[in-house]
Order: sequence, then structure tokens, then C-alpha cells
Amino acid sequence: MAEALDERASFSRFCGFSKNEPTPERTAFVRFRRALAKRGLGEKLFEVITDQLCGQQVSVKQGTLVDATIIASASKDDEDARWIKHRNRKAVYGYKAHVACDEDTALIERVKVTPANINDGKAGCDVIPDDPGDVYADSAYRGSRFRDAVETRGDRARVVATHVWARDEDDAGAMLRAINGPIHKVRGRIKKIFGTCKQHYGLRRIVCRGIAKATLQVMLTAIAYNLKRGLNLQRA
Repeated sequence: MAEALDERASFSRFCGFSKNEPTPERTAFVRFRRALAKRGLGEKLFEVITDQLCGQQVSVKQGTLVDATIIASASKDDEDARWIKHRNRKAVYGYKAHVACDEDTALIERVKVTPANINDGKAGCDVIPDDPGDVYADSAYRGSRFRDAVETRGDRARVVATHVWARDEDDAGAMLRAINGPIHKVRGRIKKIFGTCKQHYGLRRIVCRGIAKATLQVMLTAIAYNLKRGLNLQRA
């Protein structure tokens, strides 16, 4: 940001600096980020901007997609991070971002950051919006806790099934495909959000140690994504 402000006149004008006014150095952004994390303002910034987007009728609620993504920590010395190992994948030491997004607009609505070893279904209850519509999630969200959290809001949990009662294996496979196919088709959109944030917004790795700073980085990333996504929706 410091380099962009110093080198690009259009960027400087957009941020409100006059032609001859000096722009902040790198250390100013470091201090500002530290202050945001210390006061826990990342979540408040995210809520305000999300409310503004919804207030402009960018979002029309039909359903909600819930999922989590693992983000490597800045260092193995980060005491707040934890190890996680999925089958056929390398172990990762870091955090997990639990996200809920709107089914239709793909705007991020809720975010919660936890150590990587926290169960998806447990943390997922905290990101369900007040008026979610049908909630689509993968098999990690099976169980009564997540289902009850959705149903108490008056809506239905559409969670990927892993087994069914059937006469034989072929019938079971056909039933699972019939149940899970529509769910996979809808919830696949949230994977694209994670891909965009990691590839274009630098969310492959947490840049600072500690869960407060990790949360701030994820919140600022979600803000940047929502602003870009909201602008594209308004143009469309």
C-alpha cells in the first residue's frame, strides 16, 4: 500500500491525498493494523460494510453456504495456532476460517477464526446468519448441534450425507448421489470464494502471530472481497 500510494497518482487521489501531500510510510500501516487488532475492530469493520452492502439491496436472501478453510500460520512459534491433519494431505499448523456466504450473491456474511483443530460443526454454529434460508454444508457439519442451530432460526440444514439404509451397495450409492448431488451443486460456490481469497488476496498464510491478528487479516480480506464482489454485482 505504501508503494502504491507513493507511485500511483490515481491511488493517492482515491485515498484522499492531494497532489503535493506526503503519503504514509510502511510503518504507519503496521501501527494501524496493530491498533485495529488490539481493539478487536476487524469484526466491527466487516459488520458495518456488510450491512451497507445489504442496505443497497445487493443481497437477496435465498440460502446460505457454510464451510471452513485452513490457513497456515506465520510461524511454528505461534502459540495460538494448532496442527491439523486431513487424510491424504500434509499436516498444517495454523488457523481455520469458518465462513458463511449468501447462496445467490456469494457475498461473505459471517466469519469466525479459530485454531485449525476446532471442529467445523461446532464453530459453524457461530457463523449462521439470523435469517439463513436453507443452509448448505459438507459432511463435517453432520450432527444435532449444527442442525438444531439452523432449525432454531426457522430454516433447514442441507448437509451432505455419508451413509443411508439400502438393500445393497448399488442402491446406497444411487441414493447418496440423489441426496448429495443438489447440495454439492449449490455449495461448490463457497470453494471459489476461498480460492479467490487465497490466490488474489494473499490468504494462503497468516502474516502475523496470534489469533487476534489472524482474525484481523481474515476480516480485512473478507471486506476486500465483499467490496469487489458488491461492485461487480451493482455493475451487473
